[in-house]
Order: sequence, then C-alpha cells, then structure tokens
Amino acid sequence: MHVFIVVLGLIASLLLIGVIMLQSPKSGSGLTGGIASLGTVQTMGVRRTGDFLGRVTAILAGVVMLLCFIAVFTLPERAGVKTGQKSILQETPVTAPPAVPSAPALPATPLK
Repeated sequence: MHVFIVVLGLIASLLLIGVIMLQSPKSGSGLTGGIASLGTVQTMGVRRTGDFLGRVTAILAGVVMLLCFIAVFTLPERAGVKTGQKSILQETPVTAPPAVPSAPALPATPLK
C-alpha cells in the first residue's frame, strides 16, 4: 500500500512540474504568450488557458500534499517500535571497545 501511495505521489509531482512549466511568466513569454502571438482563432482564449492551468496547479499541489500525508501514515512499522517488543538495538548493551594491547618494548641494544 505504501509503495502504491509513493508512486502516485511521484506521478502527481511530475504532472505538477509539467503544468508549472506550461504556465506563462508575468512577462507573457510562456505558453499562453506564444498562443496569443499566433493570431489564430482558439476555442480557449489566452486568459482561459491561464485560469485553467492555475486551477490544475492548485489541484495537483493539494493532491501531492495529501498523498505525502497518507504516505507518512502508511509507513511500514519498524521492528518492535509500535508493538512494545524490544528491538535488536534495545537488547544490545553499549560497551566500550576492547583495549588495544601496547606495542612491544624496543631492544636495549642497537641492532648492527
């Protein structure tokens, strides 16, 4: 279930990125600015295209947020955390590492 929700979230995120990229900036040089400069008769005018893309952006943003919240609540349980059982980390005591033996002493006479 969790993987399915995450995949839906990724698809919705990619769609949101695509819709945002289609929107025109304030200068009017985006997709809707290009449609207006064509001079052809459109069934959906430039203003209506911008409104439509704005609504789709808001809806997709809401869907992505909702799927993120759902994904958090459908996370698989870690071993022993929610069930009250001890996990492996809780059973292993933390101890200091063993002492390193000291190096052997140097010979008293120099080697020739």
